[in-house]
Amino acid sequence: MKNYLTGLEDLIEIRRQLKTSGKKVVFTNGCFDIIHAGHVDYLVKAKSFGDVLIVGLNSDISVRKIKGNKRPIIPEDERAFVLYNLKPVDYVVLFDEETPINLIQNILPDYLVKGSDWEIENIVGKDVVLANGGEVKTIDFIHKQSTSNIIKTILEKYK
Repeated sequence: MKNYLTGLEDLIEIRRQLKTSGKKVVFTNGCFDIIHAGHVDYLVKAKSFGDVLIVGLNSDISVRKIKGNKRPIIPEDERAFVLYNLKPVDYVVLFDEETPINLIQNILPDYLVKGSDWEIENIVGKDVVLANGGEVKTIDFIHKQSTSNIIKTILEKYK
């Protein structure tokens, strides 16, 4: 495994150590295909809820399941490298499933964070986190940016 990716088994042990030392763990997830200002703002805000930010990154297989065969634009290895090297991100873990429920069940974060475009009752893993004494938070987007809009702009400008 690349040194900027953490496997689930290692992450479970890291989480145990963080809990013992009283550190608050924040978990979020996404595709993070073409990193933009909205992503960075979101990650900075997510990290502000705790001490350590773990990002579950949809693998290429997972992105294709969700977004179709034309995505991702950027391969998982490069997306993980960029994410890991952003200041607020402490760990990046890949997942192949459509949802990060397995990661959430194993990590049991103190805070589960998603964008405010998600209704709290629809956030995957909400019940697991709440049942274990954690909190679920949503973050408002201040940058009206998205990977889909970037792709659309590129296609319009360069057709």
